[in-house]
Amino acid sequence: MERKLSNKNRVLVYSDDPKDQAIMSGDNERKAFEAQQMLLIAEKKFVIVFRIEKNGRGGKTVTILDQLPAYDPFLKELTKELKAKCGVGGMHFIENGRGCIEIQGDKRDAIKKILDVKTIKYKGA
Repeated sequence: MERKLSNKNRVLVYSDDPKDQAIMSGDNERKAFEAQQMLLIAEKKFVIVFRIEKNGRGGKTVTILDQLPAYDPFLKELTKELKAKCGVGGMHFIENGRGCIEIQGDKRDAIKKILDVKTIKYKGA
């Protein structure tokens, strides 16, 4: 009696084939996720959520822009522009599949004007 193994029960240990290597490294899923995020950016189908935080920062105020597409080049460029136009420091990071930007100080009004010019939707504080 011969047993047939399905592909679900098989584990690929090693292969030189580029297609197999892409599957093993997760490149296909990452590229699909990046393509989806780029589409969101191109069509501007996202809404930025503003927050102001003080907790755990030594009393300093930080403006948080949350729920951005998780595409690092877009976040890096937007963060750089916001920091330059507001004249403050800041950073960007990706958390739980969503992008987030922190800008030092309460710069909501200046950031909202910049986003209006770029025709990006926002809500919150």
